Amino acid sequence: MSSSSARPGPARWRWAVTAAFGLGGITVSAWGPRLPAIKASLDVGTATIGLLLAGVTLGAVFGLLAAPPALHRLGGRRALAGAILLIAAAMTVMSLALVVGSVPLIAIAFVITGAGVGALDVLSNVEGAAVEQVAGRTLMPSMHAAWSIGAAVGSGIGAACAALGISPSAQFIGEAVIIAVSAFGVAAGIPGAVHRPAEPRQAERAPQDWVTKLRRRLRGWLDGRLLLIGLVMLGVELGEGSANSWLTLAVRNNHGQTAAVAALFFTVFAACEGLTRIFAGPVVDRLGRVWTVRLTTALGVIGIAVFILAGNRWIVLLGVVLWAVGVSMGFPLGTSAAAGSGPDPAARISVVSSIGYFANLAGPPAIGALAQSAGLLNALWAIAALFIAAFAAAGSLAPVKAASEPAYAASADSLGPAADS
Repeated sequence: MSSSSARPGPARWRWAVTAAFGLGGITVSAWGPRLPAIKASLDVGTATIGLLLAGVTLGAVFGLLAAPPALHRLGGRRALAGAILLIAAAMTVMSLALVVGSVPLIAIAFVITGAGVGALDVLSNVEGAAVEQVAGRTLMPSMHAAWSIGAAVGSGIGAACAALGISPSAQFIGEAVIIAVSAFGVAAGIPGAVHRPAEPRQAERAPQDWVTKLRRRLRGWLDGRLLLIGLVMLGVELGEGSANSWLTLAVRNNHGQTAAVAALFFTVFAACEGLTRIFAGPVVDRLGRVWTVRLTTALGVIGIAVFILAGNRWIVLLGVVLWAVGVSMGFPLGTSAAAGSGPDPAARISVVSSIGYFANLAGPPAIGALAQSAGLLNALWAIAALFIAAFAAAGSLAPVKAASEPAYAASADSLGPAADS
């Protein structure tokens, strides 16, 4: 993983980053289908399982915050490989905890796994934004689609292992080995030592007290443009998280469909979101990030309204499709915009990703609280309101006409032609 090795070409770099996204998706869905078996193996209650899963969220927040300094210290190649290896190590600990039946040990493993996933998310987005800069065209949505595909693969692996009677501990150790090996393959495709803060070297070397360091860390949270990008991501991620939690229940209980139909509607939602991301690159290159997000969030508002108001199940399904399109582009295009909005792309992506994660995790409970008093379908109007807010804030995604280059721009010179080959 030495930075002195030959630099990979843009195509190899792109597919290495895509693979990193896919590994993240596989990881976050690895344990979901096995939670009943984990619960039985540890002989714990549902509340304890909830606390264990909360540990993943806690770890992810730490990973989001730790990724920028790790990137600056280690470089993109080593930091990304380190995050993947951390996930593999955590899954090994998870497997061991299940073998010995230790709840504290598996709680530690969940926190570490979350930290690895959070760091991997930021680092993959930084690399993805750099690949876009070199390629000269929009690639981030298709790379984010790899995360969705990875999540489907991870769930499928878990379901297959459960059906075959393979224990969760055996599944996790097997996945840990595959993930660890994949880390070296991903690292081989990442150019070494191309990410540096776009600030004077003397400023980096000058002694700094803790107040100065804190100001630098908080600078992104005081950047109005970055917070508007975060608002876009807040709107679409609340829409996605709420669909994950409430769509099937609303279809089943409020639209009177069977459980099988409700599950099929959610499958359509996930498929449409992924397909939109896969094929959206040329649309973004033609319309730009701003109008693409405005178009998709406007369709999302229509989709939510149709989903809430329609009585016919086929029209409800149309609403599901438009809802999925509405949530599809805000996160990948928001991270691209954040990375190019100023110096230190990793720190900037960390800020907007944190906002997105907050919406994805805190949004569904908020919808649930509203549903207690207003009913579930009426509570979903909150998603439409945030889609409108995302539409209004989409102008913040416009490319920055800065005098200085992005921190990763130097990589274009070292990697050859801008076209992805």
